[in-house]
Amino acid sequence: MEQSSENKIEFKDKFLRFFLHHKIKIYIFLIIFFTAISSLIYMENYNKKQNKLIAEKYIQAGLHLSSKDEENAILLFEEIILSKNNFYSILALNIIVEKNLITDKIRVLEYFKILEDSISSKDENDLILFKKALYLIKNSEIEKGKNIMKNLTDQNSNLKSIVEEFLKK
Repeated sequence: MEQSSENKIEFKDKFLRFFLHHKIKIYIFLIIFFTAISSLIYMENYNKKQNKLIAEKYIQAGLHLSSKDEENAILLFEEIILSKNNFYSILALNIIVEKNLITDKIRVLEYFKILEDSISSKDENDLILFKKALYLIKNSEIEKGKNIMKNLTDQNSNLKSIVEEFLKK
């Protein structure tokens, strides 16, 4: 029993000495730890809010488009693309291309380039490249479009079978 209480006292002494000896390091570690946790929580909340705002803009753009207010729809779709949101940017560019809202080829190709650079997922990037190739072929730049498709097949893209079937035609 005596030895148990001595062990407890000895442990307590060792802990106090350790704490007093490393007090500054412990405080610095705790400050850094709580700052990092706070920053992560803040960034996650900020990203959620940004995603929600982009989603609302996408819905607004769709409403403007359905009410034949193409100018405001285009502005909102462009803003969404420039936000580089992984999900809504692709959708916005898709609508611009499908509805032929922007007739300036250079501008549309710039938007494709923005998405190519900002999207990190290989599958999504391949899809963007495929869509770009189709856009180029549709706008009389057949060789450029076919070159992009050939690159997709050479890279063993998940779209390889679709691209090969398209190239056969």
